[in-house]
Amino acid sequence: MSKTLEICVATNNDHKIGELKAIFKDYNIKLYSLKDLNIVVDPEENGKTYAENAFIKASEVSKYTKLPVLSDDSGIEIDALGEHLPGIYSHRFAVEHGGQLKTNTLIVENHSGSKAHFTAHFVLLNLEPNERLDFEGIVNGKIADKINGEGGFGYDPIFIPEGYNCTIAAISADEKNHISHRYRAAINMLNYLIEKKYL
Repeated sequence: MSKTLEICVATNNDHKIGELKAIFKDYNIKLYSLKDLNIVVDPEENGKTYAENAFIKASEVSKYTKLPVLSDDSGIEIDALGEHLPGIYSHRFAVEHGGQLKTNTLIVENHSGSKAHFTAHFVLLNLEPNERLDFEGIVNGKIADKINGEGGFGYDPIFIPEGYNCTIAAISADEKNHISHRYRAAINMLNYLIEKKYL
């Protein structure tokens, strides 16, 4: 039996931790949130890319733990809004437009049918000395013509992934965990960990 790989996830977002735990449940990986480890940090994510923002978070958290630190940054990019938008500003975009529900309503009213994609970028530090590991996952799709589904969060209720007729929010949590951008980045990371015999 191989030993368990313990990882600190640089977040207090329960949705994110829950999604990652579900993805990793069949592997010898134990995830801790910042809350679990009593780490309180709030670095300014002022990078220009998902990778830069993920690295900012991971490097700050790695000052407080010897565990491998996993950080991610993700966002949605909607072609009708312009290149890479809202992208790394997805959360800020929703806040500036009156909250997620108002923002989602605005997008489906004005940009229904637009091509869109979700990106998740993982950075893993402290696993190998002085080495930064990057993994990315992308899901292509389009903007729905109405808000649909009770599951998920953020832009999930307005995003229809390729090959589906409904939004991610209308898909079961288990199925979402097998098609999401975070799942695809996680699988790339798992493949690396298995190949390098960490698992």
